[in-house]
Amino acid sequence: MESEFPEDDTAHVPFGTVLASIAGLWLTYFLLTTLRWEMLRWELPGIGMSQELLWPRALVSLSGVVITLGLWLVLRLFDSRPLWAKIVAALILSLPVAIASAQANQLIMKAPAERLAEQISSEERRGGSGDVLNDLPGLNLPGRGSGPIAEGRAAMATPWQELTELVFGRYFMMLAWCALYLALLTGEKARAAERREGAFRRAAKAAELRSLRYQVNPHFLFNTLNSLSALVLTGKTQAAEKVIQTLSTFYRRSLADDPTADVPLREEFALQRLYLDIEAIRFPSRLRACYELPAELEQAKVPGMILQPLVENSVKHAVAPSADPVTITLSAREEYGRLVVSVSDDGRADRGGEPRPGYGIGLANVRERLAARFGKEATIVSGPAPGGGYSTLLRMPIVRKADELPL
Repeated sequence: MESEFPEDDTAHVPFGTVLASIAGLWLTYFLLTTLRWEMLRWELPGIGMSQELLWPRALVSLSGVVITLGLWLVLRLFDSRPLWAKIVAALILSLPVAIASAQANQLIMKAPAERLAEQISSEERRGGSGDVLNDLPGLNLPGRGSGPIAEGRAAMATPWQELTELVFGRYFMMLAWCALYLALLTGEKARAAERREGAFRRAAKAAELRSLRYQVNPHFLFNTLNSLSALVLTGKTQAAEKVIQTLSTFYRRSLADDPTADVPLREEFALQRLYLDIEAIRFPSRLRACYELPAELEQAKVPGMILQPLVENSVKHAVAPSADPVTITLSAREEYGRLVVSVSDDGRADRGGEPRPGYGIGLANVRERLAARFGKEATIVSGPAPGGGYSTLLRMPIVRKADELPL
């Protein structure tokens, strides 16, 4: 049987989410640098090449996506490490990635920068306007503030300083993405923990249901064997043979299903009919059975053998001690959108308003099974009926599909 618990405790950010975060980072970079260039054109009307720089800028962004993916491939190796190890890895790995990204920027933008320098070399520029001409290596503007224009400054002394400034910018970009990745990873770990908790909770509830269900089977078998023994001792061999055949059919049906699974109410009524048929052989003149199941509720789901302890109690405490005929009634109805199933009898045996020893055990089993299956959505009320006898009512949600109210 397959286990529903995750075998790998290490959570990972899905590749699609990683790719979307990286693409979003570099798309934002592309849009901001494009907007910055358009603002520069308003300040310096003589500068053109707006369309010519789009493709090189897009190529820079695409190379950034590829390089950042390389960073992720290495950084993901630290997913299972402590947080401090992830942070140290991000600080160290972001530096070579930033250098590679800056070098790619220098190579791709070199030719456009040279053409732009030629275009504006004969025009006069206003002072301080060069600081918006970023990512264009080696660009020298005449006039005030002239010099190589690089990332973040209007004039740089050497190409090496220009590249260093660009690397710093890329480095903090990579750190920003690493922080986003660690946040996504933390979210995935939290969701994985929730899934594991849910799996353990469902397994615990299934074990509880299975345990409670198994409590019913030996108790029922014990009572049935007592009935069979009584028939054999009194020489009623034909009746005993019929009991054995009916008992075989009963167990074949009741043990065929998963003990934690729900069954249609129609099948639950059919099982109880088999049991009462067995007991009717033992009490042929005293036991009567009545079944009231509307067609629209036949497929409503209930825990398997949930009615068995209640029917047994009616036989034990109403039919067995009585000298008069006793009718056991199993009925179901819909009430305010909920399923109401009742097991009642019109026996006159005095219960004193309190369950006798043995009666409370069966009732407790039913109550615990309902609580394990439906929680506070199910209730059970048991006591003397107004017209005499005893009645137990089960109220629970109407479930028509197995996955409608999962464990």
